[in-house]
Amino acid sequence: MSNVRRPALEGTVAVRDDRRLSFAEYGSRRGPAIVWMHGTPGARRQIPLEIREYADRQDVRIIGLDRPGIGSSTPYLYPDILDWTRDLELVLDTLAIDTVRLIGLSGGGPYALAAGAALPERVHGVGVLGGVAPTQGEDAAEGGIIQLAVSLAPLLVLARVPLGVALTQGIRLVRPLAGPALDLYAAVQPPGDKNLLSRPEFKAMFLDDLLNGSRFQTSAPVNDLILFTRPWGFDLADVRVPVRWWHGDDDHIVPFRHGQHVVDRLPDATMSVIDGESHLGGLGIAREVVETLMNLGPRRATAVRH
Repeated sequence: MSNVRRPALEGTVAVRDDRRLSFAEYGSRRGPAIVWMHGTPGARRQIPLEIREYADRQDVRIIGLDRPGIGSSTPYLYPDILDWTRDLELVLDTLAIDTVRLIGLSGGGPYALAAGAALPERVHGVGVLGGVAPTQGEDAAEGGIIQLAVSLAPLLVLARVPLGVALTQGIRLVRPLAGPALDLYAAVQPPGDKNLLSRPEFKAMFLDDLLNGSRFQTSAPVNDLILFTRPWGFDLADVRVPVRWWHGDDDHIVPFRHGQHVVDRLPDATMSVIDGESHLGGLGIAREVVETLMNLGPRRATAVRH
């Protein structure tokens, strides 16, 4: 793991109710900012090594942000996904970020879309990689693995804290065997994800995130699943900022039809099909994603005026 560079800055930001959110920052402190929302599971360092290096070369500021209950972020269950954006505003203000773009991988997708709905004056664009679709209301998509979480939602709510404790203990147990455990996971994945997880730079990134990003606690995935089974707090029609969506056509976690369903209901969205790729395919084209987002809205972000 010595070949993986540490973030340029890593720490926590105070948010509402005496809570904190942890973050990891790569690239230029003065460059235009991208907030990267990790998948479910995942943490703040779930950012491809290629993009960490790209941020340095291109003077872009990329910030991986933990959700509550992962890393050093205070455990907390939002009433809905939209409520998260009130914490995001405080993070942006604290880090002196005026305008921003967001990228959401898988379970991070709904959070990125929420920012587009709540903060249209600050969000220049949103990129989603195989994002989860709504399960409730007019925007709901049918079927998929996420329906299992919907059926288990009452149990998840009741068992949220003990499940979080069990996950944390499980991660601690697997930590000494993280490399072989990742290999075992990769072995049972479809060809697209198996190939990506076999590449040394992606294995290094996932291990860095597992060993460092999610070091202290791991209850966030349970919170994610609970929130995905509830109304999100906004409609897809409320996301009026540009959204660019990438989805593998062989995605075994979030069906491609779910991604197309969301794109069809968003006011300003385009779909890019990642041919032959499964759930993690978006990570393999992360540079294309970042460059596409940087062409949405003004290129340069200015500091917050106090």
